[in-house]
Amino acid sequence: MKKTIGLVSLMLALTATVKAEHTDNNKVTPDHEVSMPMVSPDYDYEYIPDPGYKVVGERMALLDAEQRIPMHYNEKVKNFIDYFTLRNRGYTKEIIRKSHMYFPIFEKTLAQYNLPDELKYLSIVESGLRPAARSHAGAMGLWQFMYFTGREYGLQRTSYYDDRVNPVKATEAACKMFTSLYSQFNDWELALAAYNCGPGNVRKAIRRSGKKTFWGIYNYLPRETRSYVPQFAAVVYTMKYAEEHNLYVDDPAYLPDFREVLVSQFTNLKVLANQLEICPEDLRKLNPSLKHDAIPPFAKSYPLILPVEAAERFTADAEILLDSATYGQKEIDMIARNIPGSVYGRERIRHRVRSGDVLGKIARRYGVRVSDVREWNNIRGNMIRVGQRLDIWVKPSYFDHQAKKYNRQHSAKKTSSSKRSTAKSKPISGKIYVVKSGDSLWSICKEIDGLTVSQLKKWNGLRSNHLKVGQKLKVG
Repeated sequence: MKKTIGLVSLMLALTATVKAEHTDNNKVTPDHEVSMPMVSPDYDYEYIPDPGYKVVGERMALLDAEQRIPMHYNEKVKNFIDYFTLRNRGYTKEIIRKSHMYFPIFEKTLAQYNLPDELKYLSIVESGLRPAARSHAGAMGLWQFMYFTGREYGLQRTSYYDDRVNPVKATEAACKMFTSLYSQFNDWELALAAYNCGPGNVRKAIRRSGKKTFWGIYNYLPRETRSYVPQFAAVVYTMKYAEEHNLYVDDPAYLPDFREVLVSQFTNLKVLANQLEICPEDLRKLNPSLKHDAIPPFAKSYPLILPVEAAERFTADAEILLDSATYGQKEIDMIARNIPGSVYGRERIRHRVRSGDVLGKIARRYGVRVSDVREWNNIRGNMIRVGQRLDIWVKPSYFDHQAKKYNRQHSAKKTSSSKRSTAKSKPISGKIYVVKSGDSLWSICKEIDGLTVSQLKKWNGLRSNHLKVGQKLKVG
């Protein structure tokens, strides 16, 4: 379903186990929220406290008692805690610094869905709080959604934008997914495991182990997932007890107060930023999902995020501002259409790799570039395997070509073709075709001699290749 880019791959390389220290003379501080206390100029920022296994365990017990997600403690969790608090303190300080940017968004959305607030820390495991983070498998954003999983939860990807990189939209999608997974397993640790490796793998581990808890099925889970839940517990502990581990930051990062405005036309953000007298880089940080610093011409009520004051000015003079911000549309539109991996005006089909297939042969067959095939399928070299399914986004002309080819091949078999067409085209009444499940423009044209996709779209005023079951189409 998805793959994590955060710290999992890094942590799997850590094979040495830190020997736990058992000390009794350390006291547990009751106030364990991350804070930004005032410290004297001569404070020793380099001091690294190491409270030991027992004290950390006592603190974890407090967390377990006060939070909705269990905080189990063992050597595996302690090893991750040591990584964050002892071995890579620079990374942890950077996470604390960036948490001030995104946690307010997470907290608000989690509360709206009545989900545990501590789920916000999962984004650290997933992406290290980098909105544009991309895994080797193609997962994107703060919450690391794969394309099809993201689409299932309402995240769209076009040649102009990718909702998986939108902090607000991706967080809402993550909350929907958390809700769904918890309803399936009724256990938060299992839900977290399923978020990482998919519910199918978790169910498989439950069947094989005969157990219904994360630690019960631990040995039957994928290797990455075995580290995923312990790492989450370690991150929660580290963020809650940052002060006790002398993890301070002097320059927390913040997003400005912002508001969404809806835009339904092409908009050059650099031009708009100049008109609103805001820094283009600030506007880019607020809208990281926009690939070309532009809202596409096909946008319908696109939620552009602006600083509050800029949003007020925009609302007051939207018509004038948008009229000027159309500058550069032709050039940007050309870039969007032609960058590797563009899906602009294309329809997805699936290709199953057969013996003898290579990327160049596949690309020629569908009239696309090898660089496109690589980008669509997150292929870094030329290696593909028999049976692998590849996403190919083809232009409408491909379907016209296939329809003409099909008609030529069957022109000599009109009698049998007519019988087959009659059997397949039962939904046709006169010159109307009723769309069935599984139909596409190309498959419909195959059933009707001489009909092309271009004609079908023109006769029915279709602007895209998407169909709905039950939709009635003119076919002649």
